[in-house]
Amino acid sequence: MSVNPMAYEAQFFGFTPQTCMLRIYIAFQDYLFEMMLVVERVILKKLEGFPNSKISPFQIRKSTEKFLLFMKGRFDHLFGKMEQMLLQLVLNIPKNVLLPEDKVHEQYPYSKEQFQMLQSEIDQLQKQYKVEVCAGQALLAELEEQKVVQTELEKILQWFDGLENICREHGTSNVKESFAFLTQISKKLQDIQKEVEKKNRRLQKSHLHVG
Repeated sequence: MSVNPMAYEAQFFGFTPQTCMLRIYIAFQDYLFEMMLVVERVILKKLEGFPNSKISPFQIRKSTEKFLLFMKGRFDHLFGKMEQMLLQLVLNIPKNVLLPEDKVHEQYPYSKEQFQMLQSEIDQLQKQYKVEVCAGQALLAELEEQKVVQTELEKILQWFDGLENICREHGTSNVKESFAFLTQISKKLQDIQKEVEKKNRRLQKSHLHVG
């Protein structure tokens, strides 16, 4: 079998020519073996009509195997010539023929150095693209943080607006006075809470004595 890789032919046919020839060889060889078995069965059947024959089935088998080796040797010799002819004249693409998908190489030829320069440029662009993607992701994360901060600021502004409205209702417009007013209200609420807790404890004690 030929050891030439014939990669261009494999690209065109979708299989290597050597693989094709190997399958043909195996198919012919299997057919030869089957034919020898058929011949052997015919000879054995003919011998059944000669019960006094001195030829045994074992001798028939040895003769069949010997003849098979002879036929296989002739077959291998002829197949080698057929393979050489098919690989050169049928399954071979001439050097001056380009496949349709390779026409672009004819229109835009590049040397090895030019190809390496293009490859280096592509690698550099890929690295630059990755950097830009990372920067874009960082900007998106920063925008999300800014949205959260903006939401919190809006809540604080709403709280101050509510505080200002409450102070106006009670006749207080100065910020310092507003906080003092809120401090007084908070203290009053704490006193009321303490008073309620005291009354609640008294009621619980009274309930226990009655019980």
